[in-house]
Amino acid sequence: MSVVGKFRHRIILLSLGIATVGTAYGQEVVDYDEMLQRVDTIENPVYKPVISVGYGALNFYGDVNSGYRLPAAGDPGVRFNVTSYIDNKQYFAANFFIMTGTLRGSQRSVTDLSRNLNFSSSIINIGASARYAFGHFLSSEMKFRPYISFGVEQINFDTKGDLEDSNGFLYHYWPDGTIRSIPETGQGTALPLVRDYMYETDMRSYERNNYGLGQYNPRSFGIPFEIGITWEISQRIFVSLGTEYHYTFTDYIDNVAAEGTYIQGNKANDGFLFTHLTLHLDLFSEPKIRTVDLLFIEMKLDPVFFDDEDGDFVLDVVDHCPGTPYGVVTDSLGCPLDSDNDGIPDYLDKEQDTRAGAWVDDDGVTISEDDFMLTLQRDKALSREDLETYLSSIESKFRQRSVSDIPEKFAQIDGDG
Repeated sequence: MSVVGKFRHRIILLSLGIATVGTAYGQEVVDYDEMLQRVDTIENPVYKPVISVGYGALNFYGDVNSGYRLPAAGDPGVRFNVTSYIDNKQYFAANFFIMTGTLRGSQRSVTDLSRNLNFSSSIINIGASARYAFGHFLSSEMKFRPYISFGVEQINFDTKGDLEDSNGFLYHYWPDGTIRSIPETGQGTALPLVRDYMYETDMRSYERNNYGLGQYNPRSFGIPFEIGITWEISQRIFVSLGTEYHYTFTDYIDNVAAEGTYIQGNKANDGFLFTHLTLHLDLFSEPKIRTVDLLFIEMKLDPVFFDDEDGDFVLDVVDHCPGTPYGVVTDSLGCPLDSDNDGIPDYLDKEQDTRAGAWVDDDGVTISEDDFMLTLQRDKALSREDLETYLSSIESKFRQRSVSDIPEKFAQIDGDG
């Protein structure tokens, strides 16, 4: 077989293999649009800042406290965050935030009239914190993940009080629980008053009721500590539910402190609790899974299908004679040529023109039938090929035999002749 013929033969087999694969695919409905896409997993995606907004309830803890304080029921507060992951595994994150809201407190007393206090303070907090999501202990596949956070912040507050009604009458609390326009021991008509909950008085500048604190600094620092849990809705969206206590380095948010002369508070600093639900949007990070549009269909085929171990240009999957020596000319089935059909390939045959039906030895040289039978060892099984060759050679002799040729002792059981 010439080189051109071998090359042409190999091309035909390759085409046959591809057609076979196409037939296998054809047994199912093929979505070619899907095959023209490849899904890649990004091992180390680039993380960009995550933006989030949270809404929740504020509860004040200080000298002036309301009668009820529930984490989910308080004064409204809003927080905006920008979060950046510190490591690629997203175990740690740095959080920059700004929070605004209102802190309020109101208390009544009929035994100590000086303890009828109230305040409302608008706050703006700016700070940073570090968050840990227990990635060393929990699987990254978990949808719900706890976290803790610890940080530092600057607090700006503006404390006001509801000390008089809309007509300018100062509230005076009486032992009977009513509010009057004059003190109980005062002179004149005591008009009944009702609080309008309008916090009109700046407590720092109100000379009559600043409780001896003077012009204190309306700014301070705080330390927020938070615990919560996050829920991953999708790769880009997750929500968190948390509660965060803000310890401050001031005792003046409620305008009552231990340094006061008219009303004295305890020596503990003020603080407040922020319980929130926050929505996080990861809009800019590189996706963990990316779909790539392909110009050609990528087919994954078994490389064994295209192997040609003996180099005879016939693929192993259809090669009937594997292991053919390199350079030996073969037929389309990968078997060495045997011009005289004596069972010995030409490259081993020492007698190239053996007559048809002749017995030959291992070198392809003609021998007698008796010599051939002598070469067979009784303790060695006869190969199927040799057996078929022998039977085909004596087939005509069996056909020529008649009933008369059969020994008498077997004639009775040969019913069909």
